[in-house]
Amino acid sequence: MAGRVIPEPYSYPTTPHVRRHGPGGWNTYRKFRDWLRDEFAFRCVYCLEREVWRDMRQRMHIDHFEAQAIRPDLKCEYTNLLYLCPACNSQKSDSILPDPCVVALGDCLRVYKDGRIEALNDQGKLLIDVLALDQPPAKQRRRFVIGNILSHVENNWQMFVEWMRYPDNLPNLDDKQNKPPHNDKPEGLSQSYFEKRRRGELDEVY
Repeated sequence: MAGRVIPEPYSYPTTPHVRRHGPGGWNTYRKFRDWLRDEFAFRCVYCLEREVWRDMRQRMHIDHFEAQAIRPDLKCEYTNLLYLCPACNSQKSDSILPDPCVVALGDCLRVYKDGRIEALNDQGKLLIDVLALDQPPAKQRRRFVIGNILSHVENNWQMFVEWMRYPDNLPNLDDKQNKPPHNDKPEGLSQSYFEKRRRGELDEVY
């Protein structure tokens, strides 16, 4: 494994997320799906469940950080939208949780190889309590994923890649169907995962 970067499947970011994209002007929030997929690296911002781990017949959800019922004016505001798995979105409901664009979730939560999750502060405790991250189904899921992934690191690198790769269907945000009425951060297009793959700059795993 010399020279290879071995990412952890449940490694929370150590800095707040800085949005690379700034699409706007649509009157339906569902139009932002591909932008949010790219923005949050094809995984749930709260539990880190990845698209490539899921049966995507049930797609990931678009969540309103501040719920539509509370802030209808932010229904189609990109900066109010997050990318969540169905379980986290259902548990969150209308709750206000730590904003991953303000708070480094790595300062709030730590996951262990046996699937346990630990709150590192009050914000982490809130996340665990509201999202039921320490309930048996969540712990068993993490233990299963971690066990499978780590079992392949030494003996089956290609299977490790299958677990830790980017999706095949990276969205082309410059495509006609994804072009928003306006984009406050056009420079982000060149940093999309689609463009990085096209330039040969995308890592094999992340």
